[in-house]
Amino acid sequence: MGTKIKICCISSQQEAQIALDSGADVLGLVAKMPSGPGTIADDLIQEIATIIPPHIDSFLLTPKTDPYEIIAHQRATGTNCIQLVDAVPVEAYRVLRANLPNIKLIQVIHVTSEESIIEASMYESLADIILLDSGNPNLVVKELGGTGRKHDWDISKRIVETVSIPVFLAGGLNPENIREAIAFVKPYGVDICSGVRTDGKLDPKKLGRLIQAVNNY
Repeated sequence: MGTKIKICCISSQQEAQIALDSGADVLGLVAKMPSGPGTIADDLIQEIATIIPPHIDSFLLTPKTDPYEIIAHQRATGTNCIQLVDAVPVEAYRVLRANLPNIKLIQVIHVTSEESIIEASMYESLADIILLDSGNPNLVVKELGGTGRKHDWDISKRIVETVSIPVFLAGGLNPENIREAIAFVKPYGVDICSGVRTDGKLDPKKLGRLIQAVNNY
């Protein structure tokens, strides 16, 4: 099985179709965030989600941490997965599982230090997938992704080796470094936003080069 490819920050049905036609396995739809690029309104997320085939994972990126707000957010947008970009209380997972039994839960860990390994292990038995990103939720205005920055891949590699559930790698990935990232970290999947865009728009040529690099790895 090859490395899964998630294309994030999808902003229209047209961009979704470009990503799907190029061979993306997962599409990311970014709701309103405290900061960062690629955010779109919930009604547009719902509109895009309607054209994504059922076998393709559609990730709703939500900053919400209250389980009932998360449930309402998913139901309003209709995605089949939820990417929790901020730390969600452990007890909230019980509520999410009870109310959204068929929805995959992806917990983001922002790799800032070796403590991120402990945090990932804490969510290992709760989430379906862990996604490693380069934000900083400790800032006054939380940075919850979309930074375009690499983080410490040494820590990411250790997390992949430590946890037993799939791990996606995000943060500063592009067609030039994607093979190096996969070879070193050995993630289940990779997650790209700005690395396949030109002037904020999804660039089919960059996207094609990245997907070719992953598939030829």
